[in-house]
Amino acid sequence: MDQPPATPHRRTRGRDIHEQHRVATPLELLFDLTFVVAVALAAAQLHHAEASHHVGQALPGYLVAFFAIWWAWMNYTWFASAYDNDDAIYRVFTLMQMGGVLVFATGVPGLFEGQFFLGILGYALMRLPLCIQWVRAGLGDPERRSTCWRYAAGVAVVQVLWLLFGAARSQDWLPAGAIWPSLVALVVMELLVPPWAERGTMATPWHPHHIAERYSLFTIIILGEAILGTTNAIASLVQVHGSSFDLMLVGLGGTLLAFCLWWMYFLLPSGDALHRHRERAFGWGYGHFFAFASLAAVGSGLEVVADRLKIVKDAATPNSEAASALFAISAVAIPQALFVFVIWALHRYATRAQDSQLSLVLLVLACIGLGPLAVAQGLPLPWGLMLLSLGPIIAIAYNELGHKRKAERFLVR
Repeated sequence: MDQPPATPHRRTRGRDIHEQHRVATPLELLFDLTFVVAVALAAAQLHHAEASHHVGQALPGYLVAFFAIWWAWMNYTWFASAYDNDDAIYRVFTLMQMGGVLVFATGVPGLFEGQFFLGILGYALMRLPLCIQWVRAGLGDPERRSTCWRYAAGVAVVQVLWLLFGAARSQDWLPAGAIWPSLVALVVMELLVPPWAERGTMATPWHPHHIAERYSLFTIIILGEAILGTTNAIASLVQVHGSSFDLMLVGLGGTLLAFCLWWMYFLLPSGDALHRHRERAFGWGYGHFFAFASLAAVGSGLEVVADRLKIVKDAATPNSEAASALFAISAVAIPQALFVFVIWALHRYATRAQDSQLSLVLLVLACIGLGPLAVAQGLPLPWGLMLLSLGPIIAIAYNELGHKRKAERFLVR
């Protein structure tokens, strides 16, 4: 069906939380594409750090970069779920936020080196147009006006503080020991704005199944980046050394793992759970930071595995510069285990299902641990990568083909 043309101005009313067949709009999908660049750059920087064994130094920068990506995307998504009226003004402000994402993406490498100003400028450009959107929502929705305007005020104040922090850091006005405490304080303030804005007032009318779909789409974007990064690394190896059985195994193992993690995520009945228990939205939404960040780190780890094969095949490169096979497989297994644990925790929190599946999750985590253990005992790296999919396959088979009834498995209390 063709999209109706946008009008220059339309009153920003709250959407119907029971609207049938609510799906992501073409504009939301276009908005997501700009985040592909930012996610790719953050994952690439983590990959470079892992390849050079500098994970400890790079991890804080990765967490800051991914927080900015996730938080800006999430705030736009929840606002759009409640107040997307698709008029021309809404589209223009969305375009402004998309521009901010691209500015932020150019500043991502600096976040890993302690250079914050460009990244903070892009972040503020992502966030400030949303303040005006919240003001418009308040004007069009009198019942929730105080909620909307508290959002606008909270977002604006924190962005000013971010810009002041960036300016102070660029001019060396901020003592070195105060940098990371200041960043943590600013992140905490960002996280407190939504519960403060919604507290004691009429909640914003977000749509549960629309939100669940939007999170699912972002999961697919991150998985796509993982597959693309691995494919590019393998393609460069094929061009230099030609195809080989090891490269085929790595390509198959990376794709199989991404597919299994996708399947595991989509076992979550998130839409139904949020529909029945809207009060669980904050925990469910905030918890996805760890799911998204760990999933992107899986993609970085897959590229480290491909790098290890390149080192082995390239006799001109000293082995001392290579990540060991155990380190390479661990770069995939550790974030994979975190992702599995987080989505299980999100499932338990959102559904309170009678079938907790704790034993199953522990079994999956143990199977994931077999990958590094087997590689440490001499199993070739490509086969170790294939082994990482064993645990997810067991979980998928249990849920899709096992003896537990779906009505019990997906029970939402």
